[in-house]
Amino acid sequence: MSKPSDNPADPFKKALAEATKVLADDPDLGVSYSVDPPGMTNDGVRLPQISRRMTRDEVLMARGTADSYALRRKYHDAGTFNRYAPQGQMARDLYEAMEMARCEAVGARAMPGTAGNIDAKIGAEAARKGYGDVTSTDDVPLHVAAGYLIRHLATGRTLPGGADNVMQLWRGFIEENAAETLADLDTTLADQSAFARFTRKMIEDLGFGDQLGEDPDAEDPDQEDEAEESDDEDQPDSSGDDDGSDEDDSEASPEQSQDQSQDAAEAQMASDETADMETGEDADMPEGEAPMDPPPPAPVSDADPNYQVFSTRFDEEIRAEDLAEPAELERLRAYLDQQLDPLKGAVSRLANKLQRRLQAQQNRSWEFDLEEGILDAGRLARVVANPTTPLSFKVERDTEFRDTVVTLLLDNSGSMRGRPISIAAICADVLARTLERCQVKVEILGFTTRAWKGGQSREAWLAEGRPQTPGRLNDLRHIIYKHADAPWRRARSNLGLMMKEGLLKENIDGEALEWAHRRMERRTEARKILMVISDGAPVDDSTLSVNPANYLERHLRDVIAMVGRRRAVELLAIGIGHDVTRYYDRAVTITDVEQLAGAMTEQLAGLFDSDPRKRARVLGMRKAS
Repeated sequence: MSKPSDNPADPFKKALAEATKVLADDPDLGVSYSVDPPGMTNDGVRLPQISRRMTRDEVLMARGTADSYALRRKYHDAGTFNRYAPQGQMARDLYEAMEMARCEAVGARAMPGTAGNIDAKIGAEAARKGYGDVTSTDDVPLHVAAGYLIRHLATGRTLPGGADNVMQLWRGFIEENAAETLADLDTTLADQSAFARFTRKMIEDLGFGDQLGEDPDAEDPDQEDEAEESDDEDQPDSSGDDDGSDEDDSEASPEQSQDQSQDAAEAQMASDETADMETGEDADMPEGEAPMDPPPPAPVSDADPNYQVFSTRFDEEIRAEDLAEPAELERLRAYLDQQLDPLKGAVSRLANKLQRRLQAQQNRSWEFDLEEGILDAGRLARVVANPTTPLSFKVERDTEFRDTVVTLLLDNSGSMRGRPISIAAICADVLARTLERCQVKVEILGFTTRAWKGGQSREAWLAEGRPQTPGRLNDLRHIIYKHADAPWRRARSNLGLMMKEGLLKENIDGEALEWAHRRMERRTEARKILMVISDGAPVDDSTLSVNPANYLERHLRDVIAMVGRRRAVELLAIGIGHDVTRYYDRAVTITDVEQLAGAMTEQLAGLFDSDPRKRARVLGMRKAS
């Protein structure tokens, strides 16, 4: 018999998973709980983690998220959705937000118990994003308010405080431009196709008609008419040709037919001989002189040749100082310093303690009793006691530690917004300053995307007719905050960029890790350490919506495995609020900056120990496979 679980949350999680499957009308639906952001794939849903304490907020958030995803699973058809989906980004956001609201509203009408759970989820999300304090439409996207308004009108329920505030800010604008269309809401709600047409009309009313693309309902009749015209035109021509050929055949003499057959046979023989000669010539030519086919395109990823990218035209590698004016960087740096100020004492203690540990490791590496070098004052007593004793000298041995470069790769995704990105920036600040004092070169890199939900890559994909499995479908933005050879004082203000509103978007970890690894391989230092500071799994909605659900995660694992095989770079990770050991063998987790001054000091210092066995003991990490 299996041992019963001692986690009091497990029975609730099991019951919620079963209820979600029933509500979605899908007994094979996979339900998991994770500290990563909630999400839905083709075969499962990921719900927020529930701790042993099972707080009221945790339970309501999990139930609301489960009900929302289950209702979308039950009432949403992906084929219909894609048929009517607009092409432009703003129009697409409006379309998706209103479709989600439709599924929740239809479910709330049929099963009123789900409405309260989803209200709790909407309220929690609105509170987390600060919607209750918003005073201007410039501070919140239109598509968010449109989704709230559709749900409110369809269900008649009052929205939670923050969501209601956002809806009221935009409601006047929406109703002023789309009041006539909104009158049809009740009649279209239950029919996804009718609602999709309703949504497209709403988008046009709101001023984004140029982003809709062609009307899918207008395409099919045109194509059918063209096909019929084509058939009508082809039939007379073909019949005429047949009649003509029959007449020619009947009028042709037997001698002419024989001549034509003979000519055709000779032509075929000549063609075969030419082909044989060309084949023979190619076979007999030396290898160096053989005609060369164009080489196949190089794979996008060294870790996985099958990893696909739809387009790299819109990717960018950019310096932090090129993303903001110097005055803005200084202002953002001052804001980061304000958050660092209450922790100044703890941060200073960490920096000093870490520096002492690292410098102590440097100073322990000496060779004694040599014939030349630095005079060893500790052995002068022997010379005084016996003048015939030769002087003793010592030399400091060159260690791995002196010839080391460290790269800090920071996750700049939207899920890091708020406290996590501040912690990541403070970690980078402390580590860079401390390691530079110890004469270790430090490079600081960041990774995100240029846009939400695809950007220009997605636009190009739509324009080409939505080819299947396009691979990565977003525009990368790789940021260089500090070059390894640049002094810290010149790059100090660059870290403030992480506080910039709108910088943090999606995260494609595998390609970012491979990019940082390639940069390190070009370095000449004997020892290279790559430290990833992240909060969990790679997420890009645009890519995952048209590829397998584990597409980006699998690539990340492949890149980590490649780094391990090559052994040119030591890889480790710091998880900000999330355990990242499922990806990285050598990893630690911190939830607040105060933890840096504790066990983190020992763990970080242990990284620079020259003995791998001592390093493993200090870090308490399992050996990489």
